[in-house]
Amino acid sequence: MTVPSPTEADAEAAEPATPAAPAPRRTFGLAAATALVMGNIIGGGIFALPATVAPYGTISLLAFLVLSVGAVLLALLFGKLARRSPVTGGLYVYPRDAFGEFAGFLSAWSYWTMCWVSIAALAVAVVGYVDVLIPLHDNHGLQALVAMAALWLPAAANFAGTRWVGAVQVVSTILKFVPLLLLATIGLFFVDADNFGPFNASGQSVSGALAASAALLLYSFLGVESAAVSAGEVRDPERTVGRASVLGTLASALVYVLGTIAVFGLVPHDRLVDSGAPFADAVNAITGGGWGGTAIALVAVASITGCLNGWILMAAQMPYAAARDGLFPAPFARLGKGGVPGFGVWACAVLGSLLIALNYTAGPDTTFRVLVLITTFTGCVPYLLSAAAQLYWLARGTRDLPHSRLRSSGRGPHRPAGLARDLTVAVLSFGFSFWLIAGAGYAAVYQGVLFLFAGIPVYVWLRGRKDTAEAAA
Repeated sequence: MTVPSPTEADAEAAEPATPAAPAPRRTFGLAAATALVMGNIIGGGIFALPATVAPYGTISLLAFLVLSVGAVLLALLFGKLARRSPVTGGLYVYPRDAFGEFAGFLSAWSYWTMCWVSIAALAVAVVGYVDVLIPLHDNHGLQALVAMAALWLPAAANFAGTRWVGAVQVVSTILKFVPLLLLATIGLFFVDADNFGPFNASGQSVSGALAASAALLLYSFLGVESAAVSAGEVRDPERTVGRASVLGTLASALVYVLGTIAVFGLVPHDRLVDSGAPFADAVNAITGGGWGGTAIALVAVASITGCLNGWILMAAQMPYAAARDGLFPAPFARLGKGGVPGFGVWACAVLGSLLIALNYTAGPDTTFRVLVLITTFTGCVPYLLSAAAQLYWLARGTRDLPHSRLRSSGRGPHRPAGLARDLTVAVLSFGFSFWLIAGAGYAAVYQGVLFLFAGIPVYVWLRGRKDTAEAAA
């Protein structure tokens, strides 16, 4: 009989018990997983981002590069963590395994909040582009119907199963990525250096302008974790999650940076600041015609629809993983025939619909708008906790071993080069996540913390019921 080492025994004792679950349908290959990452990162924001950051000058291009590097670091981090826990709900599982159920719940609650609020915001963003194609004449009723349709059509694809989600994601990613990449490359040949304007047009210090422009760009890279959250549906997740995360993030960053450079060089700075459709203006500058707005509107609708398709899946899978552990209401753990948590899809679609209705019936200073401001904070809390979890495993010397087999690999101590690499990625990812949270602003952090702590009574109730059931058993 072999006696386990103290480290092995302690790790196995500390490992949370996970109820048995049906074997996941691993329908996402590398292409679908990469498309999921790209589709969730590149939503509707890119079509307005150049004009949003133009008042800060070309220093915002530097902010894009900094965010791109940070996003790639997070992709590498999630790839490493997925080797340990290749299961659905990654950003909930990592803190749970490292620090216990409360940390896992906070991560799941925060991420779930960010998902369904973002879904409503994306659905509302569709309305502006549909209005270019079919004038809605500022009719709030029609606008609300368009937003509802934009939300429920991708929800229907999720009800059909993960295979349909993957197919829709691949098609929509191609439809939006190819035109944007064409503009980002061909447009560079028409760039006029005089259009770029000043490096720092904000009047602030360089560091202040960099931080301010980065704060506006934070939301643009949420979604890098998509393959890790869906690891249970990914084939060969130990390898595929990391590769899909890095490839999807690099491709998205390429479109972001080159596309923004092209727009800055095609549209004069004084016009870009006030532009409502900067990519359309850039296309018009190349062609000399007026069809750019229609073309970009079509691409934008495809882009946001694909983004909604992926985010609805994310919003259902995170609480699914927590519900299996008794840390979210039990209905969230039910899988439909297609392998998608159906109740989770219903919940996020209904909550998103309520926010859409609120947006079109209340005044400009609504709860909906306040919640949108805190999505960056609520999205980055799981990043921070996941980076901390990796630091914890590195400190224990079990960085690559899956949570179900925390035992000696028989290969001796980890190589210093590999340990230094993983430690660097984890430390920089933690620092980057912390910087993103700080960049969200005082008001967003304050409101986000309140919203995060509002989930504590839910945890207390569910944990109490779980402990009572275990004691009775």
